[in-house]
Amino acid sequence: MNIAPWTPGIVLLALLGIAPAHADDSRPGKGLSEIPDPELNLMRGRYTVGGNTVAWFGVTMVSQWQTAGGQSAQSALKLGMDFSHGGSTPKISFAPSVSVTAADAPLPVTPGRSVESSGLQNVAGLSQSIQVAGDGNLASNATQLTVRDGTAPTPTGEGAHLASVQQGGVSALAQLEGNTAKVQLQIEGVGAVQQWIRNGSVGQSIALGSDGQSVTNRLQIDLVRQSLVNNVPLNQNVAQAMTLVRGVGMGPGQ
Repeated sequence: MNIAPWTPGIVLLALLGIAPAHADDSRPGKGLSEIPDPELNLMRGRYTVGGNTVAWFGVTMVSQWQTAGGQSAQSALKLGMDFSHGGSTPKISFAPSVSVTAADAPLPVTPGRSVESSGLQNVAGLSQSIQVAGDGNLASNATQLTVRDGTAPTPTGEGAHLASVQQGGVSALAQLEGNTAKVQLQIEGVGAVQQWIRNGSVGQSIALGSDGQSVTNRLQIDLVRQSLVNNVPLNQNVAQAMTLVRGVGMGPGQ
């Protein structure tokens, strides 16, 4: 469908119920005339919902794992989408980081234990899951959403879209691939920890099949709104519309 250029004066007149100058003046009424459907059908315009627009969308994910044997692993990322420069395509920034320490520590032996969490990949919306097959474990998922007005923050980085490390049966990964950003920690025979954000889905999952593990997932989502009050083109359009309305009579007795 082709959209004709928006004429703010015509749209404002239509909203006020005031007929344009070329409307049939012979119709009854006190200076007000209903605009016929064929004429309204030729109008094109734009509208905004609310008084603000998204300037920045940011995601921070941090997953940490401390094993009973002294190993520690961390996977983190910062993803930013900057909409403040206009246009439909945001400027993307991404900063991943991973670490594994005490890689030579012995891994726990957990014969006969298993946890199945593959079904979470089919869940839409927000999901949090903790599955534990063991004793003395600490596990937590935390998600926080912050919405504020202001300006877009400084991008954190525009480097590689992948960071990974694997040592002594412990692997850590932080990745941006296509429309999916995720962090993941995995220990062979012990379990896996994940966080992700993709089209239609945000999730955190912890699956442990051992004893004495300490795991945390933290997800922070930041939404920065930019007020349209400071939008110069919009102010100009409104001023032009008000200028066009001047001199339009409301009819006798109005």
